[in-house]
Amino acid sequence: METTWILLLIILIGLFLAGVKIVRPTHRGLIERLGKYNKFASPGFHWIIPFIDKMYKVNTTEQMVDAQPQEIITNDNLNARVDAQVYFRVIETEESVKSSLYNVNDYKIQIVNLARSTLRNIIGTLTLRSANSERGKMNAELHNTLKNETANWGIIIIRTELKEIDPPKDVQDTMNKVVKAENEKIAAIDYATAAETVADGVKRAKIKEAEGFKRAKVLHAEGEAEAIKLVNVAADEYFTGNAQLLRKLEALENALSTNTKIVIPSGSELINVIGEMAGLVPVHVKTEAAEGRRNSRVAELA
Repeated sequence: METTWILLLIILIGLFLAGVKIVRPTHRGLIERLGKYNKFASPGFHWIIPFIDKMYKVNTTEQMVDAQPQEIITNDNLNARVDAQVYFRVIETEESVKSSLYNVNDYKIQIVNLARSTLRNIIGTLTLRSANSERGKMNAELHNTLKNETANWGIIIIRTELKEIDPPKDVQDTMNKVVKAENEKIAAIDYATAAETVADGVKRAKIKEAEGFKRAKVLHAEGEAEAIKLVNVAADEYFTGNAQLLRKLEALENALSTNTKIVIPSGSELINVIGEMAGLVPVHVKTEAAEGRRNSRVAELA
């Protein structure tokens, strides 16, 4: 009897331990009883009835699946090797975890297949050049398609990334040559533009120098003209004054030739001119000279 009780105790302990389930914080669990959904298992300790209940654990952290490289024919009939990665996670709520298990059969495989078919549809409408230059647009379109198609799977598509879009080696070599030729063409245009700019700068400098030389000549000519003008004005004024005096002398000469008496005010310019012409000294000058001689004699006598 003791052996029977010990054996029964061991069986009970084994059944208890078989029913112990631990759910980590990174997972959520679904418990089914006899093939029917029973309850939701949050992180922590859980016990289920062995052989009657069954727990399915679901990872709710961010995960990544590789869409696997595939050959895709582009719109310009070139083969391109395309690979992509999809990042997603299962939402932690009970309904989302149930959807990830009951609404889709192995969501990871389904995401890979859906991503591959979506890439074929997208790249098949593009040329190889546009496919390489529009990666951002392709990523956005792939992300939106996967997000809409997996809306009832209880998962969320976080982001998608195109790993590579590689053409065949011979096509890649040709493209590299084309790019090199285009870069050389651009460099030649830039060099020609720079040379033209330098030539234009030299031309403008020459024009400025010529304009400066012309301006200097004009200013020099204007200065000479102004000087000549001042000389002419001075000569004209001097000539006019002497001409008036000459007219007076002519009038005096005519009067003297006819013995006509003319009264001339003392100190006038005409008297001085007549005196100079005749070698005479004005009366007051003679008087002053005589007075000086007289004073000298008186001094000698004294």
